[in-house]
Amino acid sequence: MPELEIVAQSLARNAKRVRQARGFSLDTLAARAGVSRGILIQIEQAKTNPSIGTLIRVADALGVSIAQLLDYSDAANVRITSADDAVVLWSTPAGSTGTLLAGTEAPGPLELWSWHLMPGEGQDSEAHPAGSAELIRVDEGVLTLVVDGREYAVPAGHTAHFEPHVAHGYHNRGDVPAVITLVIAVPPPA
Repeated sequence: MPELEIVAQSLARNAKRVRQARGFSLDTLAARAGVSRGILIQIEQAKTNPSIGTLIRVADALGVSIAQLLDYSDAANVRITSADDAVVLWSTPAGSTGTLLAGTEAPGPLELWSWHLMPGEGQDSEAHPAGSAELIRVDEGVLTLVVDGREYAVPAGHTAHFEPHVAHGYHNRGDVPAVITLVIAVPPPA
């Protein structure tokens, strides 16, 4: 089975399982996530490849990590993820990528990402739930971190952390690729 099909099947199974475990109807989850009921039905039937924004909204509404929604293993307490098992969740024709390396619950969703941003490219994000946190390490290049409309230059070898409860973005305004490692922590649902 092709990897995208495996991911779609895992997303369908996990989204439905977690939704039902939380006692959410499709309408309840749609309202909490800000997505249509029809999209949720397509996700649960593995008939769509949702955008990263939709995945984030559904994961946040369920109080789980994106990695947990996409998890297709039945691993025990220790999980070792190979580079081949990492999932590229977004990419651009110029070569920018966002790769979900791993994720877990701790006690809310916790995700580890590797991003490659080509010169002139970037990725914006909607606000995460209050109490969320992001930790970024710039491995190569210079990241322009935009938080609530204000820009911060973060050069290679430096880290930044912030509370992402406001709109934010990651941009490469330089002329060489920027490589960042990103950790996102979201509190468990109330």
